[in-house]
Amino acid sequence: QVQLVGSGGGLVQPGGSLRLSCAASGFMFSRYKMSWYRQAPGKERDLVESITSSYANYADSVKRRFTITRDNAKNRVSLQMNSLKPEDTAVYYCNADGSRYLGVEYVYWGQGTQVTVSS
Repeated sequence: QVQLVGSGGGLVQPGGSLRLSCAASGFMFSRYKMSWYRQAPGKERDLVESITSSYANYADSVKRRFTITRDNAKNRVSLQMNSLKPEDTAVYYCNADGSRYLGVEYVYWGQGTQVTVSS
């Protein structure tokens, strides 16, 4: 059974920090590009950051504030979120994408974790 279990969301004041974590199981984690997406009410689901085995890339809106890391030994990907702003408020989703090497059907989503930035 494929599982992506996201955690770490919550309520934080502007300027604060949170660390999101996604625990993966049931698939070959190291073969997948891992990403964090977010979706605010009424908005499209957008890519925040992604990471392969050799590099990470970042959306312009979170550059210099968020950092994505992965631990292949533990099948886990994390998102360290610093200097949070109200506009970061969204549901954050963990994504695993193996389509490049394994096929279009090898894409999985976590359940989402709510991040609310408010004073």
